[in-house]
Amino acid sequence: MGFDIRLPIGIMFTTFGLLLAAYGAATRGSDIYARHSLGINVNLWWGMAMLAFGLAMLLLARRGSRLQAKPRLGRSLKS
Repeated sequence: MGFDIRLPIGIMFTTFGLLLAAYGAATRGSDIYARHSLGINVNLWWGMAMLAFGLAMLLLARRGSRLQAKPRLGRSLKS
């Protein structure tokens, strides 16, 4: 059981979140947001949400691999 799906999901969401947040930050103040999204910079906010989700997945994947590597106390090796 060496494959953890949280790692590629975390990498993908972190990458896309960084790209979308950077694009939202670069286009801040553009009049397209006033016309199409009630003045809310949707790219920036969703980029930050995707970045947070991706980082959470990476953290959980790292924690899971660390817990899997540690032997549990009190269990015999002959299970």
